[in-house]
Amino acid sequence: MGIHGLAKLIADHAPSAIKEQDIKNYFGRKIAIDASMCIYQFLIAVRQDGNVLQNEDGETTSHLMGMFYRTIRMLESGIKPVYVFDGKPPQLKSGELEKRGERRAEAEKLLAQAQEAGEQENIDKFSKRLVKVTKQHNEECKKLLTLMGVPYIEAPCEAEASCAALVKSGKVYATATEDMDGLTFGTTVLLRHLTASEAKKLPIQEFHFSRILQEMGVTHQQFIDLCILLGCDYCGTIKGIGPKRAIDLIKQHGSIEEILENIDPNKHPAPEDWLYKEARSLFLEPEVINDATVDLKWNEPDEDGLIQFMCAEKQFRYKSSSVSYTIMGKTADLTVVQKMTIDTLHKEVKTQKVIAKEAGCSQSSVSKHINREAKGRKICGRKKSVQAIGITAPWRGL
Repeated sequence: MGIHGLAKLIADHAPSAIKEQDIKNYFGRKIAIDASMCIYQFLIAVRQDGNVLQNEDGETTSHLMGMFYRTIRMLESGIKPVYVFDGKPPQLKSGELEKRGERRAEAEKLLAQAQEAGEQENIDKFSKRLVKVTKQHNEECKKLLTLMGVPYIEAPCEAEASCAALVKSGKVYATATEDMDGLTFGTTVLLRHLTASEAKKLPIQEFHFSRILQEMGVTHQQFIDLCILLGCDYCGTIKGIGPKRAIDLIKQHGSIEEILENIDPNKHPAPEDWLYKEARSLFLEPEVINDATVDLKWNEPDEDGLIQFMCAEKQFRYKSSSVSYTIMGKTADLTVVQKMTIDTLHKEVKTQKVIAKEAGCSQSSVSKHINREAKGRKICGRKKSVQAIGITAPWRGL
């Protein structure tokens, strides 16, 4: 769920803390990505005829399609992604999880009614409300990332909290997530829309936490109290207090304790047994990965393993006409990468002449690039550029 209305509140009260960026501006950056949020996005967005992608065995494959192509896009842009997976949910989140279960049950009823009435728009809407990231989705994405040579971390608890810890320790530049509670956990830089579909053409939003605090005129702890008032995953909120009133009260009184002393409890009743102190402590001192033990490494992709997993096991088709590109050096000139085609699980290197013709560039540029790779020059901080294997499914638009 994140924090209700926080992005708009920041846009209204700390606009200079938000920058719009293009993906190319993160060349060479290491970025921690909220894996569960990404997988959820893929299950929602990567669809055919309103349904998640499935192979002939009825297995869902939307998450793998999304993870594969979004990760390739980042690597081609010179980004070094590290995915962080959720661990066990904190005890304080049990109430929110129970509410989600109730909402799913209601969505199931509404979906059945829409199907009976043949209302396709409502069928699509309620089907998406039933989407849930499972352990199998997570494990399959971990396997895919390993085969792609991309590191991942299993957080002990909330992924956003461990992402924030990695940023604060200097291991990575930013946290990439759609949930704004990454800021509540103290990440210094938060990115939204980094993993959004290219078709949506959304600029990446870059939030700077220190500037937010400065422009709002609050401390980190006061910002946490503000987020609790707005609505978070760990406790309820005071009735009748919206975003504008919440920030005014925090600036005036400084803490939830003082606010409770100065508002009319009849007009603005707090939840019974309100656990705001516990929620505050969780944001201030969350259970996170020990950053001292984290050694991030990006390895060469296991091409044979990728073919076996994605094509033989998960039944993706081969796309023999695709050409992969990589950004070379600071000038961001695009140069064709040595192309690999796949035919019945066997790889075949196309001649430089064919590669040049398909890519629309000179044969000499292809030859120079391949020779540079042979000499072991580093591209994007790696000995070899990632050679994207052409894997396709019926869905388009990634």
